[in-house]
Amino acid sequence: MEPTARRCLVVVDVQRDFCDDMPGASLGVRFGGDVAGLIGDHLRRSIDAYDLVVLTGDWHVDPGPHFSDQPDYRDTWPPHCVAGTLGAEWHPQLEAALVEVAGRVPITVIRKGMQAAAYSGFEGCEEVDASETSEPRTLDELLHGAAIDELDIVGIATDHCVVATATDALASGYATTILAGLTAAVDVTSGLECLAALAAAGAVVEGTLPS
Repeated sequence: MEPTARRCLVVVDVQRDFCDDMPGASLGVRFGGDVAGLIGDHLRRSIDAYDLVVLTGDWHVDPGPHFSDQPDYRDTWPPHCVAGTLGAEWHPQLEAALVEVAGRVPITVIRKGMQAAAYSGFEGCEEVDASETSEPRTLDELLHGAAIDELDIVGIATDHCVVATATDALASGYATTILAGLTAAVDVTSGLECLAALAAAGAVVEGTLPS
């Protein structure tokens, strides 16, 4: 009998600065707050389907030209998700769900973008306790260490960090599913184009973008 595939839920950048319902959000994405709530519901309902949950998040310390006072919203952006600030924290609805499912499966945080732009979760490293002496693992190392075969990817934004993370997941050999209804796009047209490109590359796309 073949062994059962091991599965991970990757929650991409569901942070206050990216959610349109958060006061002061510097890059609030339309439907970001709605999607945060839906992801929380998915965690509560489906946590037993996963062997691991990974949260990726921007954690900018000094990302250089990634921040700009005159951003082009393509390569440069207003300051956002600065390390240690309220804007870098998880959306409250996601945070509440994480508290409820804590202990059911391992939950790991991947921080990215400390010193440079980083869109894909595969560009980050795990958050570790300051007392730990081992080097933090990359997302790929973490997934391999947990013997993960399949990824479900959700989060913000479909046409930026979600597509970047899913593209790297496919390139790294993971069976990849994007739960489109649990993502929010900066631009619906570009979000749909990204989902179509991922499907053409071998990903499974389930559901449709919020509208």
